[in-house]
This record gives sequence, structure tokens and C-alpha cells, in this order.
Amino acid sequence: MTLSWEGEDEDARAARRAAAQKAALQAGRTGEPLRLGNEFSEVRVSRMETRNGSRLLVGHGLTSTGTGVPEAVLRAISVDTIARLCLDVVKAGGTLTDLPEKDLRELPDLGGSFNNDTAWRHEMARLG
Repeated sequence: MTLSWEGEDEDARAARRAAAQKAALQAGRTGEPLRLGNEFSEVRVSRMETRNGSRLLVGHGLTSTGTGVPEAVLRAISVDTIARLCLDVVKAGGTLTDLPEKDLRELPDLGGSFNNDTAWRHEMARLG
């Protein structure tokens, strides 16, 4: 199966730029990567020093930032989860669509710290 899409060339250029940026980040790696995993997968998380401070680089190619380690890790987990869900929908023959503005407006604003704190406690509990 071959995939193609509108903007494919632009995405390819962006991917090449991102790869160059990743290589530059990896040059700033400090220490050994932290390995997190379970029986299904393993992710390596490395600390990078940049001109704007420390960043986390997750071994499967995602660079995540945050105001601290918990926020950066939660952002990486969110991106990975959303990507997996999207892939499952497409594999099942579904079509991805944006939520209508009306539905977005109806979502409650629980505040970032409530969501981040709750999610971080959940992830820490999962690790045991």
C-alpha cells in the first residue's frame, strides 16, 4: 500500500528539517538515556541542553517540552496515544475529522494543573 496526500512534498521537507533539528538536539545530550518500558515496548528518554534550557528527547523520535519533566512526559504520552488512536481509526476504515467548533465550546475547562496533576499521578501509579 502506498500513501500519498496533498502537501506530501512540503511534509517531506519539514521531516528533513526536523531530522536535522533532532541531530542538533542529540549533540547536546547529557548523561545516559532513561529507559522506560513494559513487556510490550521500551522508550528511551534523554535530557538535552539547548540555548533555551533543558529538553526531553523521547527515543522514538518525538521531542517533548514542558515547564518541567512531568509536563514534558505527559505531552509525549498524549501525542503517542493520539497517534495510535488515529492509526486504529484509519486501519478500521474510518475517516479522521476535526471536532466541530460547537462541540469544542461545550467542553469544560478543568484547568491545566488539574489535568496535568491528575494525569501525572495516574502515570506514576501505573509504574508501580
